[in-house]
Amino acid sequence: MKTTCQICMHHCTLSPGQTGLCGARKNEDGKIVAANYGRITSLALDPIEKKPLKTFRPGSRILSVGSYGCNLRCPFCQNHEISMVREADTDSPYMAPERLADIALEQKKSAGNIGIAYTYNEPLVGWEYVRDTARLVKECGMVNVLVTNGTASLEILEELLPYIDAMNIDLKGFQADYYRMLGGDFDIVKSFITRAVNSCHVELTTLIVPGKNDSLEEMEEEARWIAALRPDIPLHITRFFPQYHMLDRSPTDVRRLYRLAETAGRYLTHVYVGNV
Repeated sequence: MKTTCQICMHHCTLSPGQTGLCGARKNEDGKIVAANYGRITSLALDPIEKKPLKTFRPGSRILSVGSYGCNLRCPFCQNHEISMVREADTDSPYMAPERLADIALEQKKSAGNIGIAYTYNEPLVGWEYVRDTARLVKECGMVNVLVTNGTASLEILEELLPYIDAMNIDLKGFQADYYRMLGGDFDIVKSFITRAVNSCHVELTTLIVPGKNDSLEEMEEEARWIAALRPDIPLHITRFFPQYHMLDRSPTDVRRLYRLAETAGRYLTHVYVGNV
């Protein structure tokens, strides 16, 4: 029986055994499941600033975990080796939520770890694993951080918000056409951000791609929209480097980044330039 996945804007209708565009959700006997549940591709203890989070527990370290799969198709993806692969192309080991929470607690005792960051690929394509693990992490007195593109339904966000302490959400740009080029939905991301800022600490990141989203006018529009939510929401404006399918252009000019940051800073209290 064909079944439609409701996690994101793609609403993939899948036959039994078929996997959705994200490469992570699958029709098993008429039910959509996370085929990447507990399949860990990356695990590292990182500075919180690498998420990037600048004003949430600065100076701390957090256990960062990733799986595989993503529901966008950004041609500049920095983690395409894991975000774009399919189940058959990875031999990532299974780790139960209980085991991951135990590792986080062990790292707290030995290295000062504050919790878990769900990152590297798009964690919301396997949101059930995030929920199950995050609940255990909270019970251990630690924090949960979600690093996401924000292109998921508000129903999924509501499921996770009770356990999430902070998020960094990619705001790829501020034009609907640009989001369509990436395989996303601009309105869904804005709704996701609007809801999230009312329940947890949120910081935003915009990667500046030359010739795509680097106009001062677009940045002003973006900053004004963010400020209308809350002017103290931190915005990270980061430098593009050639990656994946976008090897045909130079890195973002650093002077342009600082001009964009100056523009955003007219409306926002916390603006940071990254990857320079």
